[in-house]
Amino acid sequence: MNVQQAANECPGTPLGGRRTDVRRLYSAVVFLPLFYVIIRYLPPVVFFGLVLTTAMIALLEYYSLHFKKEDLFPDAWLGSIVTAALLASVQWPGLVSLPAILLAALLACLVIRMLSARGLDGTVPDTAILLFGMVYVGLTLGYFLLTRARPAGEWLIFFVVLVTWAGDTGAYYAGIRLGRRPLTPVISPKKTVEGLLGGLMASMLAALVARNWFLPQFGVVESLLMGLALGAIGALGDLAESALKRSAGVKDSGSVIPAHGGMLDRIDSLLFTGPVFYYYLVFFKGDLAP
Repeated sequence: MNVQQAANECPGTPLGGRRTDVRRLYSAVVFLPLFYVIIRYLPPVVFFGLVLTTAMIALLEYYSLHFKKEDLFPDAWLGSIVTAALLASVQWPGLVSLPAILLAALLACLVIRMLSARGLDGTVPDTAILLFGMVYVGLTLGYFLLTRARPAGEWLIFFVVLVTWAGDTGAYYAGIRLGRRPLTPVISPKKTVEGLLGGLMASMLAALVARNWFLPQFGVVESLLMGLALGAIGALGDLAESALKRSAGVKDSGSVIPAHGGMLDRIDSLLFTGPVFYYYLVFFKGDLAP
């Protein structure tokens, strides 16, 4: 085995780590400018398309944790249709009511089990997983559409995404460089207390930078506290997805994003921080002037 093969086999080695870091950098260089353009300059419907695409990929990855590849359909089709309808009801509130979609989803999940060729042995877990995926991915991502629709919505989206991903990045690098004490060895053996602290510090710093850069409506202390809160909540979201993956016996939810794993791996923290940040805005900030 040569050095290059060894690095591929052992990503924890210095060369393997550098390769991973470079791939992460390439992914960020490609995605972040595109994300900025979509949010800042394109119509809201384009952002809806981005959220919808993200949801469809993440939902399929989630279902793949439980269903075998040959059993994904028609379950995945039903989950995708309902999730798309959930997001559409958020983007265009007058189109159809959210309770009606959830009721239809519940009935459809029960009916599809009766029509399935897989038998009835797994009806309860299959139905629960099918419904949970719609809520876990579709309902939570819908809060980003609600946030985008608020005054100064594009800057609010930037804030929550920047702070959340800064926390993820800070935890990753702090864990690699300084990690010693396991945080949750049963759920994720590689996550450490030092990584968590590094992520919280990175989230707070990112919140302060965002406040000074484009969101002066947030106070300094408020930004630091929000960074701390979002960093902690994002870490919970990451651990929650790690628990799902560990129960399924997989390391990554997919491989759609180089060096990051699957789409669900990339947005797991945002699924928690997005709704929390939205309700903070609703109850404490009111309408922010652009």
